[in-house]
Formats: sequence, structure tokens, C-alpha cells
Amino acid sequence: MVVRVSTVAFEGVDAKPVDVQVQVMPGRVLFNIVGLPDKAVGESRERVRGALAAVGLALPTRRITINLAPADMPKEGSHFDLPIALGLMAAIGALPSDALEGFIVLGELGLDGSLAPVAGVLPAAVAAHARGLGLICPAASGAEAAWAASDLPILAPRSLIQLATHFKGTQILSRPAPAIRSEGQPLPDMAELKGQESARRVLEIAAAGGHNLLFSGPPGAGKSMLASRLPSILPPLSPPELLQVSMIHSIAGLLDAEGLTDRRPFRAPHHSASMAALVGGGAQARPGEVSLAHRGVLFLDELPEFQPQALDSLRQPLETGEAVIARVQHRISYPARFQLVAAMNPCRCGLATDPGYACRKAPNAVCMAQYQSRISGPFLDRIDLTIEVPAVTPGDLMTTQKGETSQSIARRVYAARQIQTQRYGAHGLGIETTNATCPVALLDQIAAPDDSGLALIRSAADRMRLTARGFHRVLKVSRTLADLDGSDAIKRIHVAEALSYRATISQGSQ
Repeated sequence: MVVRVSTVAFEGVDAKPVDVQVQVMPGRVLFNIVGLPDKAVGESRERVRGALAAVGLALPTRRITINLAPADMPKEGSHFDLPIALGLMAAIGALPSDALEGFIVLGELGLDGSLAPVAGVLPAAVAAHARGLGLICPAASGAEAAWAASDLPILAPRSLIQLATHFKGTQILSRPAPAIRSEGQPLPDMAELKGQESARRVLEIAAAGGHNLLFSGPPGAGKSMLASRLPSILPPLSPPELLQVSMIHSIAGLLDAEGLTDRRPFRAPHHSASMAALVGGGAQARPGEVSLAHRGVLFLDELPEFQPQALDSLRQPLETGEAVIARVQHRISYPARFQLVAAMNPCRCGLATDPGYACRKAPNAVCMAQYQSRISGPFLDRIDLTIEVPAVTPGDLMTTQKGETSQSIARRVYAARQIQTQRYGAHGLGIETTNATCPVALLDQIAAPDDSGLALIRSAADRMRLTARGFHRVLKVSRTLADLDGSDAIKRIHVAEALSYRATISQGSQ
């Protein structure tokens, strides 16, 4: 007789059904797992053997074959331990043969029979609900699974023996409740910034429209401080966005028993990060920083210090909103709709723009050109806003006057985002659509400037040598500026301000 237990294998954030088939038959004593298992799945033999021994069960001295179907799909991860163990228990009569029907099972076993949390429980729970099934997972992952649906049957035991007693009716497991993570430290506030009024203005524009942003200025000007305060003025994640973000973090194993949070992700990889670390990859094609920053912020400090190939690998995710990882056996796509914020010095020494400073290696202009040439023109063309951040003066640092708070700025950002939600909802687009992600086909309807604004952008397009992408991004920024002003029409003043944030990009990409 063959016992079947349902589980899943992960391709990106998709949970593909896997049928764990357990057969115990006479013959030479053998415990074999087939169906393209990786090393972690192959090692489950010893974990299952130890866990069963811990609950007083011994493997039969027979030929045991575990088939993970479909056989041509790679199986990765330790979450196959629990379905294999439960299938064996059902095969030897330790569990009722029909106990596991209607459940998707995943979990890692300890040698003492305990259950450890595994990655991917939330996508598995979503897949189980879509198929009309329940879920069996470790107790530490139960709160995560409960977010998939309120009517999803969930069993979240702490150990193998606790699950067995539940099926025997001697102990009933209650359904776990979804948990919201209690936020610890408050986000850095904009009121803590000294000076930098222009940079604060650009940060508000970027938050309101979801635009990519580049700060350029000398060391110590406050570029990193400005970037770290962007999350404090962004609106919280909507429920659909929260589910998307949490599924990616679940696959990456970044969720814990504390629950989910509606704060937008903020990822700040070091400039030594490889291409695979940024866009995803590795032996198991894990999500990279661009996907972990989905619906949030990816901050790249010291931008020219990143490997040029790694930076250029971001061009496709910036354009399409997804990171595609191709392998010989399969192709995986992770969502990657992030907001890029970058910071850089004008040159390697960082002081080329200071009055009276002369670089010792080359003339200042040459030093700046050599340093900035590490960033390709096509990459810069995908940045909507660029601003020079000057050094903060001693007078600014000594002032006791507080700047505008993040809470106050966030109200204006939220109002602008609400305008965008209503606008794009009328065109059948989702609530996560912003001006920065507006389809080009809609720009003629929603971002057409008035006559004077149109004349200005026409003349500026030739003078600044704007590409088609740059032209469209100027229109999108103009639309955001009009939204912040509460104006339906895009006026000349909006176009002029949007062009002022584009000039440095155009000059740097020639």
C-alpha cells in the first residue's frame, strides 16, 4: 500500500504541489528518497529516524521508498521532514490512514521529535487555501500561516508527539491567531535634520510619487540621514501589499513568530554586495535585495563603489518590477517593485566641489568624471530625481529650531497617494500603482501639461538631450508635483521643477 501526503515545493513565491508517496514493502532493508531531492532532503532520513525513535517508534526492517512527485521538479529544503515522517507513521499504522487527507504538511524535525520553523509557510498557506485544503506546520510558524485566510484550518504542533495525540483525540490543537509585530524603536524623524531644505523637499516628492532618487554631495552632508528618514514619511503597506511583501520574506526565512508588520521594507546592502546578492540567485535561487525591498526602499550608499555589473543588473528590475533568475532546470521570477534611493560623493576624495579644493591626483573635473563614469548612463536614466546636497554649515548645526516633523510631511504624502489611488483605480489599476509606476500609455491622459508647460518641456527635451524614458519620467514627476499642490492641471511651474531635478542626470549620462 502507498500512503500519500501533500506538501509543496517553492518556485519563487509560488508553492507548487508535491505528492509525498511512502511505500513500505518486503525486501532488503533500505530507506531511499527519490524525486530530485537536494542534500537537505536526502539528509531527512536521519532526522526522521531520530524523531520517530524519540516518540517510541522504530522504522520497520523493510524496504522503504519515498517518492516526491512530480519526479522532474527539484525538491529543496528541510520542510519535507514532517510529511515524510507522517507518511511513515501512517504506513506502519501509528496514525489513522485518513488523518492526513485534506492537509498540506511542511516542517523540519529535530532528533528529539520537536518541530522547527521553516521558510515559505505563508506561501504554502495561501496555496492550501486556494486548493481548499488545511495546513500542518510548526507552532513557531502558525501565526504566519494564519494570515493567509481566516477560514483556513491550521494545525501548528510543537512536536511530533503533540500532533499524534491530536489525531488520536487525546489532545486538541487550537488554531493559531495571526500576530502583528509590535514595533520597537520609532523610525528616525525628519525633524532631527538640520538645514537641507531642498533635499527635504525632494525627499517628500520621492515619497509622494514613489520616484527613484539620487543624492550627491560631500562626505558628512547628511545624505544617509536623509535616506534613512524616507520610511517615516511613506504610507503603511496596504493589506495586499503586506501579503506580497510577507510572502517574499517568508521564502527568505525572515519572518518570525512575532508576526507581520505594515512598515515598508528598508534594505541597505553594503557596496561589496555581489550581483546575486542584489538581484537574487545562488544554488537555491533565493530572493535578492531588490525583492526583499519589494514595495519598500532599496538604499545604495556610496553608489559608484558598487560593482558596475551589479548596478547594471538592477536596470531590468527597475523597469519591469520583477527579478528573473534563470537556471538550467527552471526559471524563477520574484517581485521587485522597489523605490531606489542612492547616495554618492562627487569624486573619490569627496571634496571636488568644495571652493578652493584641488585634487592631488588630477584636476577636479577629471577626478569627478573618472569616479562618476563607474555609473552607466542607462542606469542614471532610470533615476527620476537628482539633487546636490551641500555640506551643512555650523550655523545650521547650532540652531535649536526644529524642522518639520515626519508626521506632518506624511500627511501630505498620504493625501497625494490617495489622489493617485483614485486616479489609477478609475483606469482599472491596483491601489499599489503610483505616478512612478504609471504605464506610459496613460501619460497622455493623466500627465499632459498645459500649453506653457508643454512648450517648456519641448524646448528642454532638445536642449537637455532627454531620452524617451527621461521625457516620460519628467512628466511623471510633474504629475506628482501637481498632486502635492492639489492641482488637476500640470502647470509650467511643475514642469520646470521636475526638469531641475533631471538636469544633473542628463549631463552625467552624456
